[in-house]
Amino acid sequence: MKPELVEGDLVQLIDNKGRRYQGVLEAGKEFHFHSGIIAHEDLIGIPEGSTIRSSRRQNYLVVRPTLGEFVLKMPRGAQVIYPKDLGPILMLADIGEGMRVLESGVGSGALSMAMLRCGAEITGYELREDFANRARANVERFLGEEALQRYRVELRDCYEGVDEVDLDRVVLDLPEPWRVVPHAVGALRPGGILLAYTPSIMQVTQLHDALDEHGFFATGTLEVMNRTWHVEGQAVRPDHRMVAHTGFLTHARLGT
Repeated sequence: MKPELVEGDLVQLIDNKGRRYQGVLEAGKEFHFHSGIIAHEDLIGIPEGSTIRSSRRQNYLVVRPTLGEFVLKMPRGAQVIYPKDLGPILMLADIGEGMRVLESGVGSGALSMAMLRCGAEITGYELREDFANRARANVERFLGEEALQRYRVELRDCYEGVDEVDLDRVVLDLPEPWRVVPHAVGALRPGGILLAYTPSIMQVTQLHDALDEHGFFATGTLEVMNRTWHVEGQAVRPDHRMVAHTGFLTHARLGT
């Protein structure tokens, strides 16, 4: 990626209080803040990491957002899976280049983007057309049009069956993932991984029972806590607020 910002780039402006603002550069447009205006033309052609002043002389750092930053700011319909869980999901499901993945429900596309950036080829099952459209738009906005060649979203109910076969991974963000387990048996290759994100521990227990019943092994469940720290000179302490429980990550491998 070129260091200079170009028209069509997704950019993030950060003020001196750490507040973040995002938008796509387009000639003729402007960013409007309480602290002034910045024309998009003033950003096009400058290196990423530059500092620019608004019309009221407020400084802003200009960068391309990370995936985690985009996920927190992107347009959404459904609740997203947060960055603290996206990284562990990629590791637990062992997502990599060329892997064939079934994802159901795609929501606003946060997990889709994380897996696509690892090189996966995704078939998504989603019940709601507005969610499917939003997910495609978010994928294109952050990863570019090329990523859509590896991202197919179908409007259908995963509980009713899975057409795909010889999949490497099945990744679920559904209220009743245990209902997909029998279908996953026929869709996954031996040794393939199923991973489910569920908010409730009662969902986890039902999922474990279904996985045990249908020949999965090495089943495990975890949750991720995220606590930041305040560091200012010699004043060092945990922040008073933290991102604690969001969901449980349950993963298992299919036996022969």
